[in-house]
Amino acid sequence: MKRKRFNFYITAVFAVAAALCLFAPPALAADDGTTGLTITHRMTLLVVQLGVILFAAKLGNVLLEQIKMPGVLGELLVGMIIGPYLAGSIPVPGFPQGLFPLEGTFPVSPELYGVCAIASVVLLFMVGLETDIGLLLKYSLVGSLVGIGGVVSSFVLGDFMAILFSDVIFSQKLTFFSPASIFLGLVSTATSVGITARILSDKKKLDSPEGVTILTGAVVDDVLGIVLLAVGLGVITATGGTGAGAINWAHIGAIAAKAVGIWLAATAVGLLASRRISLLLKLFQDQSSIAMMALGLALILAGLFEEAGLAMVVGAYVMGLSLSNTDIRYVIRENLYPIFAFLVPIFFVVMGMLVDLHVLFSTKVLLFGVFYTIAVNAGKILGCGIPAMFCNFNLRGAARIGFGMLPRGEIALIIGGIGLAAGVLTPEVFGVIVLMILVTVLIAPPAIVLLFSSNASGLRRPHANGDIDTITFSFPSFQTAELLVGKLMAVFESEGFFVHLINRRKRIYQLRKDRVVIGFCHRNKDIDFNCGKNDVALVSAAMYEVVAELEQTIKELKRPVNAGDIVRRLQDGDGSEVRLTPLARYISPEVVEPYLKATTKEGVIDELLEILRKTGAIKDMASARKAVLAREASMSTGMQYGIAIPHARTNAVTDLVCAVGIKREGVDFHAIDSEKSKIIVLTLAPQGAPAPHVQFMATVSRALDANGRKRALDAETKEQLWRILASQGSPS
Repeated sequence: MKRKRFNFYITAVFAVAAALCLFAPPALAADDGTTGLTITHRMTLLVVQLGVILFAAKLGNVLLEQIKMPGVLGELLVGMIIGPYLAGSIPVPGFPQGLFPLEGTFPVSPELYGVCAIASVVLLFMVGLETDIGLLLKYSLVGSLVGIGGVVSSFVLGDFMAILFSDVIFSQKLTFFSPASIFLGLVSTATSVGITARILSDKKKLDSPEGVTILTGAVVDDVLGIVLLAVGLGVITATGGTGAGAINWAHIGAIAAKAVGIWLAATAVGLLASRRISLLLKLFQDQSSIAMMALGLALILAGLFEEAGLAMVVGAYVMGLSLSNTDIRYVIRENLYPIFAFLVPIFFVVMGMLVDLHVLFSTKVLLFGVFYTIAVNAGKILGCGIPAMFCNFNLRGAARIGFGMLPRGEIALIIGGIGLAAGVLTPEVFGVIVLMILVTVLIAPPAIVLLFSSNASGLRRPHANGDIDTITFSFPSFQTAELLVGKLMAVFESEGFFVHLINRRKRIYQLRKDRVVIGFCHRNKDIDFNCGKNDVALVSAAMYEVVAELEQTIKELKRPVNAGDIVRRLQDGDGSEVRLTPLARYISPEVVEPYLKATTKEGVIDELLEILRKTGAIKDMASARKAVLAREASMSTGMQYGIAIPHARTNAVTDLVCAVGIKREGVDFHAIDSEKSKIIVLTLAPQGAPAPHVQFMATVSRALDANGRKRALDAETKEQLWRILASQGSPS
């Protein structure tokens, strides 16, 4: 039922989008009434725009992920829907020209585009931080070949398609060096690494051989794209915008050499100085200060790159790459994540806003757009994939790289905008560029997800990790291993290591200190370590220290503990209100039984477990029973006043579940007041996953006060018992 309802919502959203696209009139450029707004009004509009973008981005992300599509694609699509060319220009109260009015010839306001520019810097800085520098150096050759191959093939095919269709779309014959054909070639070269990087990051594939090759190739691609843009503008200037006549190749060569030289020099200096930069940032000690200062350096370098004629995103990536090999790498990433989560969705939504679907309705534009898109996309995939096959990648790996290099976005739009502003490209041709970008962002993400869905290697000869050892320590129970994980982190932190939680759900951690990197994972009863051979002794010594400390703790815990005082305080309290967890959320008429048949503690537990099994709440009956009885063996769950709350954490359930039974004759649960238990509340919570287990037990203990116990024991039907328990567990 929920699935059908969700599909209805999906259909409704896209039906509205289609109606807007088909029937909404083309947005008109705003007049002086918009551009003449006071600074206060413009900032007010910006604040409202950002709020709408954040809500829309999250909605699009969630909707697309529900249908197994990349969330980033949803952000791009909602940008198209709420942008100035569709819903954004529809008047709303207080905003007569719409929330996203078209300002001049550029789709979004300078303020919003400024936020988008900062977001792109943050995105590429974080991508640089996640790059494995060792793999980057290992794949620098293949990355360069991939980047160059993709640029050359897509540029030639884009230029050629402009020449082939010149009579149809331009009403004149173009040559290879005509300004329009040069720009259509240039636009096809730019890879939007942010889209691919976001997907690879979500799938934990950024540090795979294909991921590193894509990132390396994309950096080379971006630099070559800027160089080619400089070359193209030089050709246009040298020929007076006609594409004919003498060309000053010496001047163009100097521009290209300058761009490449700055990029290579900055990267080399950053890598060599990374340790000194790390030491400088550590002087601030506070982790949030370290992260903020690192982001400041990224913004400064991004601005310097832009001033030098290169893209800001290249400078941000260089700074991230420089810090990726330091022990503060994850400190920066973790502390900047809230900024990343705020800005990056804005970036992708604004990218979607730049798309004007109205210009694509012309037959000749669509015809040229389809052939141009097919040609440049094929050129990109083959131009990047074929060189990879000569560098130890198999067909699967080459396809991953080819499609990973396929998306176009911000840089392609920027180059197209330069051509449009210079009068080299017409609005119709710009529409063709938009169509090409739209197709790539629609087909590339699902293709990348599909190609990376298999864990099969993309290499013909996978590299052996000869310098890495895997060490496994096994313990009696999950709880023991979980306790040791906390103590391990404390020991390593006392040794000067930075401890990072890589994946909360899978309980994966990383320890970093200078050049030492140790990964470990808590898996059921085991703790697995991945470390260099030289660090095996360090790991073993730390584990020995932790186990010795645990042994001492166990000895101290063998002293008698007065559990009775704890139980009395739990049930009776100190007169203060308890934070209630609504019992109705976890209890239904199907899981309550006013007349239990069993006469022993074990029998009652089995009877309540069987009730839960019939509702489908338990996946493994034997495992659940073992967990509950093990908890009973460690300390009885018999409370006072005739209440027992047998409970356990187990992998037999995926969520907190509960069953309640009444045994009026009572069952011996070894309660602290020696009375038999008449109200038995059995709860199970998932092991290693968040669930309000303790809060639920506290609520049950306090909700079943004298009045609650009397009413529960007087209940004669399931419905009556359920209503009594639900009302007792609800705030008054």
